[in-house]
Amino acid sequence: MRAQFVLSEIGVGLRRNLTMTFAVIVSVALSLSLFGGSLLMSDQVSTMKGYWYDKVNVSIFLCNKHDAESDVNCAKGAVTADQKKQILDDLNKMTSVVEKVSYESQDQAYKHYKEQFGNSPLAGSLTPDQMQESYRIKLKDPQKYQVIASAFNGRAGVQSVQDQKGILDNLFTLLNLMNRGALGVMALMLVVALLLIVNTVRVSAFSRRRETGIMRLVGASGFYIQAPFIAEAAVAGLIGGGLACVALVVGRYFTIDHGMALSHKLQLINFVGWDAVLTKLPLILATSVVMPSLAAFFALRKYLKV
Repeated sequence: MRAQFVLSEIGVGLRRNLTMTFAVIVSVALSLSLFGGSLLMSDQVSTMKGYWYDKVNVSIFLCNKHDAESDVNCAKGAVTADQKKQILDDLNKMTSVVEKVSYESQDQAYKHYKEQFGNSPLAGSLTPDQMQESYRIKLKDPQKYQVIASAFNGRAGVQSVQDQKGILDNLFTLLNLMNRGALGVMALMLVVALLLIVNTVRVSAFSRRRETGIMRLVGASGFYIQAPFIAEAAVAGLIGGGLACVALVVGRYFTIDHGMALSHKLQLINFVGWDAVLTKLPLILATSVVMPSLAAFFALRKYLKV
């Protein structure tokens, strides 16, 4: 009988405040969609870091005869065979830092350039002798770039030492900033949702003040009086959480697998899988129930004084 009463009161409360209930559902859905999206973005950045940092190389570019005319680092002329041998010997001795060393000749560099930038207007004017020889070093720890840079920068025959990790750091910094922006918007939407929940519960409690007054007079417990209002907020939040889950699933499906099909267009990016999405759904649903319930509970403690 009590369960039937609580359920009937939930239906009455939702119908009486239909507009505000709809606003609560939409704001909860939007805020939790952003929350889930931020969690997935964080997972995506971590996945990309693990994937790309494992593949980054440090490149030691050697001087050619054209650099000798235009680059101050190559003022002593193009790299000699003895200098190349000395650089390679020194790299092979750095076993605590260096995992693998590979050599790229001018012809190989030219071939790779043509493969990547063959449509560029500049590609037709380049010749193999204008390309730079280089040593590509895979580090055991990508953070140890400075060890290589300090050892070889400024050495005779070395034009420059470049770390691919620096380029990736800029990308990941941008992604992290975007993620923080999404979290900021999510926090704002969450505050809006909480305020709507509190106002909706208070309006519902005010419209039923006679019923709650009678219940207090006949000795009903505080929880028994509060239960329908808390349940109303929880149901509205659960609906919003369900919509947020649908938005995440649909968003992942159409942006990565189909529709935009980013997984096919950007094959160099290792996108998060469905397992990452599915593990976030229970958290979103739990949050969608707990958050409105707590907001309603604390709002009613003061308003109903029970």
